[in-house]
Amino acid sequence: MAVFGALASTLGILGLVAPDGLLTVMGFAAPEGSRRADGDHTLVFVTASSMAAVNMGVYYVLAALSDWKAFFRWTVPFRLLTCTVFTLAVIGGRAPAGFLGVGLWEGLGALLTAAALRYEARRAPVADRAGA
Repeated sequence: MAVFGALASTLGILGLVAPDGLLTVMGFAAPEGSRRADGDHTLVFVTASSMAAVNMGVYYVLAALSDWKAFFRWTVPFRLLTCTVFTLAVIGGRAPAGFLGVGLWEGLGALLTAAALRYEARRAPVADRAGA
């Protein structure tokens, strides 16, 4: 959780400081020699989503530091939903193929979180019995 939070915050900061750099990292590079058209609000959306990523990253780090299991459980279905939406955006032609990595990152993160929660839940009763 802390690693995911740190990565989300880092990419969010990159988007705030260098939005075109973040777009390039995500596979949204503008064609060579092009410039933004009047009324292009791409940078506004990058700024908004980057600020959200910074906030979300901080939430994840704080949840990890406080070992807030309920938060971890809540992230699983929402990260699976995010995976589904982002993957469908690529399949439906609304996003470039490079964006599939974002969906896969979310899906993998959800599955790893669910597995870790399950592992800890199974391990806890054994540890409690050993200490009794």
